[in-house]
Amino acid sequence: MSSIFSKIVAGEIPCYKIAEDDRFLAFLDVNPNAKGHTLCIPKQEINKLFEMEEDLYLGLMQFSRKIAIALEQAVPCKRIGVAVVGLEVPHVHVHLIPLQDMDDMRFQRKVSLTKEEFEEIVQKVQEKL
Repeated sequence: MSSIFSKIVAGEIPCYKIAEDDRFLAFLDVNPNAKGHTLCIPKQEINKLFEMEEDLYLGLMQFSRKIAIALEQAVPCKRIGVAVVGLEVPHVHVHLIPLQDMDDMRFQRKVSLTKEEFEEIVQKVQEKL
């Protein structure tokens, strides 16, 4: 059974896409911890981070770094937090979260954004890439 992220990769479910290449996709989390919360995923459906082949793992980290640098320039924050939890969706994903304080990393405090706010973030980050 395909994960929700595989359906996003296939175009079956829309997303606020920030960037993609032949192996990876970055898009905004629709239930964000903070404004600009981004997910970076491999397009290949893999359940666990350390099940990935080493070259794909390293590629995901390089891709995530590129997105994080642009995200930090586009969204005012103290730094970009990184988390790989993997319990909520059985598809490897790296959370990039613009941080103001430690509570932004807790996955308990969520923010609501309008469609226009999501689109504005995408545009700002893409301009920095």
